[in-house]
Amino acid sequence: MSIKGKIKKSVNGIIVLVGFLLSLTEVGAQENVKIGFVNVEQLLGQAPQTQAVMMALQEEFAPREREIVAMQQSLQGKGETLQRDGAVMGEEERANLERDIRNEQRDLERSVNEFNEDFDIRRNEELALLQRLLLQEVQIFASSAGYDLLLSQAVFASGTVNITEAVLRQLEESSAASAAP
Repeated sequence: MSIKGKIKKSVNGIIVLVGFLLSLTEVGAQENVKIGFVNVEQLLGQAPQTQAVMMALQEEFAPREREIVAMQQSLQGKGETLQRDGAVMGEEERANLERDIRNEQRDLERSVNEFNEDFDIRRNEELALLQRLLLQEVQIFASSAGYDLLLSQAVFASGTVNITEAVLRQLEESSAASAAP
């Protein structure tokens, strides 16, 4: 999408939002309408649940990471051997070592690529689940606090309508409660 298209889409969204908010002011004149804003990116970045998910992923992938480190060390050792003893090695021995180094380098690159792809896939799966969980928690918080409208994107949100910190506190409390025996 071009920049012009994005700007037009944003302007249209703002116009719709302003129209909606103006209609709420008419309703608000008759009764109090409670509006809030939550920064979802901040929730994802600071929620204790996010940290727990990332730690679990690190633990899940630690064995494969150790294998890759061992492969790197083996490759480095063979490279040092070739560097140090290459001049005094026989032609065939040197060629075999160079071939082994090339093969291990390819295996290492393949392993690193597979590791990164697998880690990215699992991280994205876990973050999608986490995002759904956090949005459910936000909805529960907003409902229990009596909010009529909750926004997750805004050009500006004053401190009076920004409830991100309050939601984070609730997430921390629920995380601590679920961690307690």
